[in-house]
Amino acid sequence: MRYVKWTFWAVVAVLVFAFLHYTLPQHDIVRVVGTENRRIDFGANSLFWASPDVGTAAGGNRDVFFIQTVQTNGKPMVYRNEDTGWGWPPYFKLDSSNTQAEAQALVSSAENPKWVSITHYGWRNEFFTIFPNAVAVKQVESPDVTIIPWVNIVILTLLAGVAFVIRQMWLQFRERMIDPALNEVGDAWDNVDAQADAARERAKGFFARIVAWLNTWKAKPPRR
Repeated sequence: MRYVKWTFWAVVAVLVFAFLHYTLPQHDIVRVVGTENRRIDFGANSLFWASPDVGTAAGGNRDVFFIQTVQTNGKPMVYRNEDTGWGWPPYFKLDSSNTQAEAQALVSSAENPKWVSITHYGWRNEFFTIFPNAVAVKQVESPDVTIIPWVNIVILTLLAGVAFVIRQMWLQFRERMIDPALNEVGDAWDNVDAQADAARERAKGFFARIVAWLNTWKAKPPRR
């Protein structure tokens, strides 16, 4: 049971980590090399696309903005640029068109680079055609700039505080309600066990008396 318990909590921890890693904002330092507007037909990976822009109709396909970049290590990275609206995750992004214009104005070459910090959420997976969603675009001075994730720090601190409070409440609930109930069940079980032992002893005594009585008959000589 101990292995089952640790396996369960390990799975829960992995799921929570994956959820937070996908949802919380991340910052990439990149160089924008192009932008485009592409018609997308949504399929099995539709879960990893945002809702249609606010004010537009939903359908099986629609236009999606994309921002094409190159990372500081020279590897390409492509972001989608979609509104999140009032849905999940709660970025309340309603200005994807403005973000696209800002990104297009920051397009630069390798000879004269403009380094940009792109705030995004989500993952990039080429096999499943998944793109992170760019939330904000901001020019920075150099590729070595340090971005402190204050939002993540605040959210994770609050979540840690909530988890601590829930754990303390659970410990108090277990101490006041569950442990006494378990102790009562244990005492009742011990009482039943003691009664069963006493019954076995009484039964042994009863059968012992019967055996002794029968033995008295065996000891008597036969009558002539």
